[in-house]
Amino acid sequence: MNEDKPLVWLHGEIKTPPLSSEARIEAGFLLRRLQRGESLGLPHSRPMKTIGPHCHELRIKDENAHWRIVYRTDPDAIIIAAVFAKKTAATPVPVIDVCKRRLHAYDTLTKG
Repeated sequence: MNEDKPLVWLHGEIKTPPLSSEARIEAGFLLRRLQRGESLGLPHSRPMKTIGPHCHELRIKDENAHWRIVYRTDPDAIIIAAVFAKKTAATPVPVIDVCKRRLHAYDTLTKG
């Protein structure tokens, strides 16, 4: 039996508040599915090729916000690059840029 992949948090957290209890539970449930190796598609997750290969965003609809969790699936872990409330139709360029930098720094530290 395969072990769950660990979550590696580069930035952000999932807690109540600011997320509602329901949104926090949904995020945890979806992250657990990813840890078990499941591939998620719409409406729960969508690819974020602008950030890099194997990068996606989890989509969590809350009472007053649409939360996004930017992650990358690596062979040995699920890497969380950002958690943010999305306020526009497109992902803000500064969020994309900071996710790229965080993932690059992670790769430099862990993969040499």
